[in-house]
Amino acid sequence: MNASDAGEPVAEAEAEPTDRPPVLLVHEDREHLVQPGEEFGSDLGVLEVPTDVEPGQVLETHLGTEFRVRKLRGPDLFHHFERTGAPMVPRDVGLVIGETGIGVGDRVLDTGTGTGVLAASMARAGASVVSYERDPEFADVARENMALGGVSSDVEVRTGDLRDDLETLAAGPGFDVLTLDTGDAPTIVEHTPDLLAEGGFVAVYSPFVETARETSEAAREAGLSNVVTRETIQREMTFDDRGSRPSTAPVGHTGYLIVARLE
Repeated sequence: MNASDAGEPVAEAEAEPTDRPPVLLVHEDREHLVQPGEEFGSDLGVLEVPTDVEPGQVLETHLGTEFRVRKLRGPDLFHHFERTGAPMVPRDVGLVIGETGIGVGDRVLDTGTGTGVLAASMARAGASVVSYERDPEFADVARENMALGGVSSDVEVRTGDLRDDLETLAAGPGFDVLTLDTGDAPTIVEHTPDLLAEGGFVAVYSPFVETARETSEAAREAGLSNVVTRETIQREMTFDDRGSRPSTAPVGHTGYLIVARLE
């Protein structure tokens, strides 16, 4: 749940410097991301978050409201990262990681950083990520989000267009995975053989079927194999006294994922 949906804190002191990762304070359907050592305040009261706070603890505000401490995990990034656009949803992040096998020691080249949910998630899976974001303000927010997610040392957010650095990137060691979430993906996919190590994967996310088709064609023209395009769709189920059926509330479709490999 996004904290903004649950009610913003009415007062919150600036956090004391700490190397401890942030934690979530949870009360019923409300979640607030806090830093160990800071004072947290909301309409439910004020509490001091200990510097040695641990997940599972219960903290009580001066009004007697209890908050349970929860460890920040990957799916929480989607809800609590500062947004600069529509971030990739957790199920699509999972598909990218699952389809490409991203893991410990992999080197990933990413472009279209945006909020940074995908880049941070890949880093949390053990990869080292270089991510390009054209908008300087978006890039600054993404760097702050990397710090929030505890992956600043594993994700380098570069401000600029990846295409401007193609020659330099191609001269270095090949990347294990290339992930693209940008409208010009077809023009970048053309250069995939110069960027990937042998056996490496490219994964492209697109909200539009036209771009997905162009990307798929570009991957084949570049000599990539196992080119597959899938619509990412998921339906939540509803169970009640009348019966069971897919929920009509959420949007099931999010976009298209193109995956290919350099043999």
